[in-house]
Amino acid sequence: MPDEEVLEEGVLNPVQPEIQDPLLQSLLADNATPATEPTGEEAPVPLPDPTDEVDCVVIGTGAGGAPLLARLAMAGLKVVALEAGPRRDPKTEYATDEKAQNFLFWNDERLSAGQNPVAFGKNNSGTGVGGSTLHYTAYTPRAHRGDLKLFTDFGQGVDWPFGIEELEPYYEEIEHFLGISGPTPYPWDPTRRKGYPLAPLPLNGAALLMQRACAQLGIETSPAANAALSARYYQEGIGWREACTNRGFCQAGCNRGAKASMDVTFLPLAESYGAEIRADAYVTEIERDASGRVTGVVYEQHGRTVRQRCRHLFLCAGAVETPRLLMLNELALNSGQVGKHFMAHPGMQVWGTFDEDIRPYKGIPGGLISEDTHRPKDADFAGGYLLQSIGVMPVTFATQMVRQRKLWGQPLRDYMRTYNHTAGINILGDCLPHEANFMELSDEKDARGLPKPRLHFTAQENEQRMNRHAEKLMRQIWEAAGAKDIWAFERYAHVIGTARMGLSGDEAVVNPDGKAFDVPNLYICDNSVFPSALSVNPALTIMALSLRTADKFLASLRA
Repeated sequence: MPDEEVLEEGVLNPVQPEIQDPLLQSLLADNATPATEPTGEEAPVPLPDPTDEVDCVVIGTGAGGAPLLARLAMAGLKVVALEAGPRRDPKTEYATDEKAQNFLFWNDERLSAGQNPVAFGKNNSGTGVGGSTLHYTAYTPRAHRGDLKLFTDFGQGVDWPFGIEELEPYYEEIEHFLGISGPTPYPWDPTRRKGYPLAPLPLNGAALLMQRACAQLGIETSPAANAALSARYYQEGIGWREACTNRGFCQAGCNRGAKASMDVTFLPLAESYGAEIRADAYVTEIERDASGRVTGVVYEQHGRTVRQRCRHLFLCAGAVETPRLLMLNELALNSGQVGKHFMAHPGMQVWGTFDEDIRPYKGIPGGLISEDTHRPKDADFAGGYLLQSIGVMPVTFATQMVRQRKLWGQPLRDYMRTYNHTAGINILGDCLPHEANFMELSDEKDARGLPKPRLHFTAQENEQRMNRHAEKLMRQIWEAAGAKDIWAFERYAHVIGTARMGLSGDEAVVNPDGKAFDVPNLYICDNSVFPSALSVNPALTIMALSLRTADKFLASLRA
């Protein structure tokens, strides 16, 4: 393997370019194999006994499914998790090469419509044991109290059916279980009972520029909370995890185990307590009895059709596949809310070219944060957003150049020569639920013969005003930092909503505990249940909801 980047005085120093990862050629050849075929560790196993009934089946092994799988297994229940993608070994199968890692993303075609069609794949969807956490950037800020009370505060959107105090103990538990690296005290929430367990990661080039410019403008910044280890950390169920080497490929998969994806955290814990994880298991059918209770699921695995009976079902497949499964099986549809109120975070980016050598591929991508914009005093919109520095890999950056600036051929090659002098800032902003944004099943079929999902998204006036406010501020920051050739790229990140929680089955799919109003033994736990988008990245809140849902379920069993 190439030598890893070195740290000096908390700052990432540029190094000479290394030769291409020697794993790359073999990985590219291996990854050409269709995901439906067995992949080494996940060779075909004997079919389960068709009469065997487990306590719980969990569909999906990402941020929504993995924590509750561990909790249920630790409670002594017999649990099986079904994951549509394969199980891979990061140490031997993850290359330090952006293109080679495309297998981490959900690459099945999803149809996108509306005036601001949302890009899928690496933007928001993952596949494999660990789900989207395999390629998330590990940004883990907590939601604010006001994020859950948008309607109360602004008369727009909807409130969550509970307050932030329901999530705070789970935030704390997850931060210490995963080993979050972050500042203590946290500037925008200094009264927290416990600080982060590890010190912040070092700042990369873009973060240092943003820090300097924000100080000139009177904007408070801080190293961000990241689910990547700044020091060795003991992980229950797996042992010692090694510290981040700041190779910058978080979004292409961490081959060191320093990033807290579910495959190196909650899933090993779950398996140590007896949970079974079945990879390459694509669920197509949810079976019910005459009373409407779920009795089992049917899935395709290595060309075989398999049935697994269960007493309870936890659907944790994300804000696209969860409503898709409900629609395909005509399940939990009485509220009329399945697929409705699709949301995507405004993620406006502003880029600049600098004289300094930035090396935007190095270090944790989101190293610096400001939440001074959580509720801007001069805002003409509801909600708010956070600011963060961003790192970017070269293929992703070139793709954005083509989409936004329409460069191609020699002009694109000429611009890409400035790549190592490029730095970016972006926002992560709240998105209001709107009836014009929704998911439906199309008439077009996928390779399995199932209807492809079509998602409609149009940024409404509130999102447009937020983008204008943020773009103006980010341009000011880069001007203060001495940037040249400043340009903006409008984008929308994450997929949220589509099976929201609420207090009544007339307006929501699940209750505050994640239990479906229509189906007595069905629970949903992923970003689809969010009533509003929140003004922070969703991963930490999804995990907190997962543990909370598991605890509510276990309490109901005891009762």
